[in-house]
Amino acid sequence: MFKIDRREFIAALGGIAAVNLMSHEARADALEHYMEDRLYAQTEGKAADGSGGDFPSAAQVTSQITTRHYRRGVGGLFVTTNPAEKVTQLPAMPAKPKLLDFYELRFTRTRNHCYQSANKALQNGLSEEVVLACLLHDVSQELIRVDHGYYGAQLFEPYVPELTAWAIRYHQPLRFFADEKAGYTYPDLYRNIYGYDYVPPPHVQAAYEAAKKHKWYYAAREVTVSDLYAFDPNAKVNIDPFVNLVAKHFKQPPEGLGYDNSPSAHMWRSLIYPDSPL
Repeated sequence: MFKIDRREFIAALGGIAAVNLMSHEARADALEHYMEDRLYAQTEGKAADGSGGDFPSAAQVTSQITTRHYRRGVGGLFVTTNPAEKVTQLPAMPAKPKLLDFYELRFTRTRNHCYQSANKALQNGLSEEVVLACLLHDVSQELIRVDHGYYGAQLFEPYVPELTAWAIRYHQPLRFFADEKAGYTYPDLYRNIYGYDYVPPPHVQAAYEAAKKHKWYYAAREVTVSDLYAFDPNAKVNIDPFVNLVAKHFKQPPEGLGYDNSPSAHMWRSLIYPDSPL
């Protein structure tokens, strides 16, 4: 079983005083990220010539697959990455759930990051459609992590402006390509997750090239820029600054999300009933 260095963990969060100010949810998320980081670090991916630094190679990342009791692409709502823990009983959703109900009851792992991302976009004076994209861009990871940008776009497309859905979709491939002029550098996090020598597959490269030529490239790129700097577990943020934005731009179905027969209604129901076996 993976052992946790308690002192190192607390120090990484800013000390005991900082930990005491964190909610239980924030502590759980921080612990999960800490454990994943330590697992990545165990691969000690230095190339023979030193070119890999402290990051694993893509081959070493692949070799770690069979050491886990879960697959990394599965949604956070459906699995715990801590082998010593069990999944929790989730609260029931309202009969006609609204988007804000999902933030309160289902998007609990990703919402803090998305609040921070949207707040960053708001501070930078971005359009309401892009701020909304930042607010929504990663919550689909509760459902599924792999290709979450595409799943997220599909989840929200029936309810948001076209630009917002486009930005959510294309932040997925743009994450793998730096744009220094826009303020986006390739994150070390991805060198840890994918390997220092990782090369995006052809379909990702093709999507990136297509996005670069699109009139809304800036929108998806702004999501990646706001995404990169929104990982502070101690930040005090909530949905309140964005309630009016959601009311203005999100088309809430009167039947409730999941029950309106939209092309993505089944995805919302999967979030409502994640323990349904079939």
